[in-house]
Amino acid sequence: MHSLSQEIQGFSKQRLKKQSTRVTTVTGRRLLERRSDGGEGGEAVEQVEELQEEGGGCGFVEDTSLDLQVGVVRPFLLLASQDAAHDVDTLQRFKVSHVLNVAYRVSNLLPDQLVYKTLQILDLPDTDITSYLDECSSFIDQARDQDGVVLVHCNAGVSRSSSIVIGYLMLREELSFDDAYDQVKQARPSIRPNPGFYQQLQNYKH
Repeated sequence: MHSLSQEIQGFSKQRLKKQSTRVTTVTGRRLLERRSDGGEGGEAVEQVEELQEEGGGCGFVEDTSLDLQVGVVRPFLLLASQDAAHDVDTLQRFKVSHVLNVAYRVSNLLPDQLVYKTLQILDLPDTDITSYLDECSSFIDQARDQDGVVLVHCNAGVSRSSSIVIGYLMLREELSFDDAYDQVKQARPSIRPNPGFYQQLQNYKH
C-alpha cells in the first residue's frame, strides 16, 4: 500500500499547466496540486498538499475551482479535465459513452456504465507521448465506429490529454501539427502541452 509521502512524490512529478488542480487518488485521498508556470518551455514550481478534514471529521475542504469546460474537437471527440470526467451531469449532457483516462492515479467514475480505457501517463517532458498514440487512437476509433462519444482527460485537461487528441488528428486525419494544435486549442483554449510533448508532436512522422 502506498504511503502518503509516496503518493505526494508521485504527483509532484506531473507538469500540469494550471494554477491548481484537485486530485482524488484511488485510495480516496484528496490532494491539491499548485503550479507556478514559467511559460512554455520554462521551469515550473509545484507543490502538493493533502486537503485536510475540518470540523472534527465533517468532510474535506472542497476546492471550488472546478474546471467543467468541455472542448468539442469533433462530434465524437471531447477534451476535458478530470473534473468534467467526474461530473455526472456533464457526462450526460455531452452523451459520453467512452472515456480515455490518461491521468496518473485518477479513478474512473462510472466503470459499470461507460467504456473506459486507462493509461497512467506521467506529464514529464521526457515521457514519449507518441508511443501511446496508436493505442489511444484505436480506442477513439472504437467510440466513433460505435456512434459513441469519447471524452479524453488527464488531470487538468491541459497537457497529456491535449497531446493525445492533437496526435489523433495528425494520425487519423493527416493534419499538420500546427493545424491540429490550432483546432484543439480552439475547442479548449487552456491547452498547453509540456515542452517535451510539444516538440515530439512537432517532429512526429505518421
